[in-house]
Amino acid sequence: MKTVTGLTFTALFAALISVGAFITIPIGPVPIAMQNLFTLLSGLVLGPVLGGAAVGLFIIAGAIGAPVFANNGSPMGIARIIGPTGGYLFGYLLGAIIAGLIVGFPRPGIKVPLWRLIAAISAGFLVVYAPGLIRLKMTLDADWPRTLTIGFYPFLIGDALKGIIAALIAPRLRRTAADLLSR
Repeated sequence: MKTVTGLTFTALFAALISVGAFITIPIGPVPIAMQNLFTLLSGLVLGPVLGGAAVGLFIIAGAIGAPVFANNGSPMGIARIIGPTGGYLFGYLLGAIIAGLIVGFPRPGIKVPLWRLIAAISAGFLVVYAPGLIRLKMTLDADWPRTLTIGFYPFLIGDALKGIIAALIAPRLRRTAADLLSR
């Protein structure tokens, strides 16, 4: 039963991340999207293994051509992964794993202290941006000020709001996941 529940949660979060592609504001090569909220939540709620698996499943689906990436259109599949936003996709995986490692595996009756949740959210976003900005800089052949202007500064307020949302809803979702995964 635990295996089925774990697989179900993994698929559910991969689907949520995919739905996040349709909740976007296109502002340039890197859109404002809800996907990074859902990738972060996958690590916060499911822990590093299942959270990372959910993001991995999402990336695999996109790599084979499923329309799951933000700003869907051209290019798709592997071309999107090696394109300007590919670093952010890799960062999603790392962010979910790092956030999950910081909060730990969900266990019934174990609450994550607020400071640890904030640390996980902050580290998760940082880990998304690092490879994202490096890849964006490489593919656009831009200097760092231009890269930060395109791929970082426009997202700070939105990501802060997403971090607050994650901090508010993750504890309850985590309790539910812990209870169901322990059966």
